[in-house]
Amino acid sequence: QVQLVESGGGLVQAGGTLRLSCAVSGSIFSIRSMGWYRQTLGKERELVATIRSGGSTNYAGSVKGRFTISRDNAKNTAYLQMNSLKPEDTAVYYCNVLTIVEHWGQGTQVTVSS
Repeated sequence: QVQLVESGGGLVQAGGTLRLSCAVSGSIFSIRSMGWYRQTLGKERELVATIRSGGSTNYAGSVKGRFTISRDNAKNTAYLQMNSLKPEDTAVYYCNVLTIVEHWGQGTQVTVSS
């Protein structure tokens, strides 16, 4: 069974920084990609950033230039460095891991105050 453990969320003022981590454990055969999505109340979950096994990345336009996704393959851990945070970044952030199936973390709250 695959488990995703997220950490690093919290409350920060606008312009501040946070770093999210997602540690993957369990029966992992091949991770194709890791990523972060976010969701606010009443809205659909949206892509924030993904990183493939080869290292290529993809970002939502709203976070490009402010957020950076990375991964440590040896540790099966993905990170999301979030700089210049804005109130509109407030959401629950979910880690996503794609193997032969899709796995989701439990979510971590990020709140940016103005």
